[in-house]
Amino acid sequence: MRYYIADCHFFHLAMNDKMDQRGFESTESMNKFMLKQWNSRVRKNDEVVILGDLSFGKWEQTQTLVERLNGKKYLIAGNHDKYLNNKSFNKELFKKITSYDEMQDNNRKVILCHYPIFCYNGQNRVDDFGNPKVYMLHGHIHNTIDQALVDKFVEETRKTKRIIQGKEQGIPCNIINCFCMKSNYIPLTLDEWIEIENKGLKG
Repeated sequence: MRYYIADCHFFHLAMNDKMDQRGFESTESMNKFMLKQWNSRVRKNDEVVILGDLSFGKWEQTQTLVERLNGKKYLIAGNHDKYLNNKSFNKELFKKITSYDEMQDNNRKVILCHYPIFCYNGQNRVDDFGNPKVYMLHGHIHNTIDQALVDKFVEETRKTKRIIQGKEQGIPCNIINCFCMKSNYIPLTLDEWIEIENKGLKG
């Protein structure tokens, strides 16, 4: 099974009392809860794609954390993943580290980046039944005004008609923010993230 999650920000105190207002008593209690949530779902041979900003901690703290997180971990590096800059950090704890990637997930392509990409590779592609064949998964913007702007872009893009292979059709724009608070800090499958996104866009 493959799961996705973004912006856990382990060891980041400001996530509690400033930006996200997560409400934990301390970084220790936040870390403990997120670790529990992660391991409640993910098993040893599952894959987890982390869409950036896993940890705000020092390299030693983060290394110990990653060792305790279940699954085979793929990191799409975010702007706060500074522990990667330390030569002592064991990068072998991740199956792969990159800033951008493309993978297959149950006959669908996923475009992976910490930052949302508005005109992503394969944005127009659909199957014979009109279902999207490509999804753009990201993090970075948490639940901020930027999320509202992305939602507006998605809405307007889907309304826009374009001639594709001689036929007029809408653009199946699917940009999904895998922000950890949306899933109560549990890594989710692509289908689960699609369900959350669809409910959000419907209001």
